[in-house]
Amino acid sequence: MAEKNFDDITIQDISDRANVSRGTIYLHYVDKFDLLDKLIEEHINELREICESADEMDYKDANLPWFEYLERNYLFFSTMLASKGAPYFRNRFVEFLIEEFKDEVDTTKGINHGLNEDVVLQFIVTSYVGVVEWWITNGMLLPPHVMAEQVGLLLERNL
Repeated sequence: MAEKNFDDITIQDISDRANVSRGTIYLHYVDKFDLLDKLIEEHINELREICESADEMDYKDANLPWFEYLERNYLFFSTMLASKGAPYFRNRFVEFLIEEFKDEVDTTKGINHGLNEDVVLQFIVTSYVGVVEWWITNGMLLPPHVMAEQVGLLLERNL
């Protein structure tokens, strides 16, 4: 997808690149959309595991493994965000983050007292996704530890 539009990629292209037969691809995937979906789910599941392992940490420390993972998988994430697959990937990413942040939003006290929970949740999630998109599409101008610290501080201020 970094070289060719997703719509133009064929199963033959994938099998040639993987050095396996088309039949082998079809043994594991229904079509190229199924393959893409499984790749996205694999990364979402990995991010979910990172969230679970960082459950008791403050936001700054919990974000560091995230940004390190995004850095290690830069090619995948930059390709997803720059390709036609981006809307589907972005929607899955937003759904995942809503699931992860929904229990963090408290509108009964503090800075968000009296605000609508859904509005706060959408604000946090779309901000987070936007920052990740900016970081990835601009070539990760800041190191993961700086991103983790700054995003963590912003989350602490707003949750």
